[in-house]
Amino acid sequence: MTLDHHDPLFDRTMIEATLQLAQSHGWQRVSLVDASREAGLPLQQVRQRFPFKSMILIRLNSQIDDAALCGESYGATVRERLFDLLMRRFDAMQDYRSGICAIMYTLPRDPALAALLAGTTMESLRWIADAAALDRHGLGGMIRLNSLLAIWSRTLARWEKDSTPDLADTMQVLDSTLARAERMGLLKESSASGQADMVTEEGGLPDHVAPEENSNNNVLD
Repeated sequence: MTLDHHDPLFDRTMIEATLQLAQSHGWQRVSLVDASREAGLPLQQVRQRFPFKSMILIRLNSQIDDAALCGESYGATVRERLFDLLMRRFDAMQDYRSGICAIMYTLPRDPALAALLAGTTMESLRWIADAAALDRHGLGGMIRLNSLLAIWSRTLARWEKDSTPDLADTMQVLDSTLARAERMGLLKESSASGQADMVTEEGGLPDHVAPEENSNNNVLD
């Protein structure tokens, strides 16, 4: 069966082939030409859809976000909703586990890729925070978002090493870090007026994150 680059399966097939090669040879040695051959996809269409290799990771991140954000989040509190949404992300990542771990191994030696993924991760967490009704308004919102980044980063490190079939270790770390953040008052729920203000002032893209935000990443350490 020949896939057109407009077909959603085109992206998934290309992503899977690229990550399989990354697992076998390392991300830096993977070329999109090799991946297109591995996937059995027309090279011209691959170039149109993925003009540079990092687009594979951008579209993968988008697929993972879609899996996390589809449907309503469950829970009566911000903590419960964040737990549900973040575990959905980890569950979606399981399908690509070996390839993602190969990319994570590469990051310390590839600053440009690390910067790209840091940006996409922060954007994903903004969506997660808003879906969980975490207050991101003002300076306090910036601190809360960076705390969420710290929670994600710590849990991601556990996920990378988690060999349990049901991700029990990952769930335990996520639950404990969210519980600590809640005790520290970092999971404030947004008010209806706060959300309205963000849309009015920012045009639907709330809280620009200042460069110095990373100084708060260790708030849970």
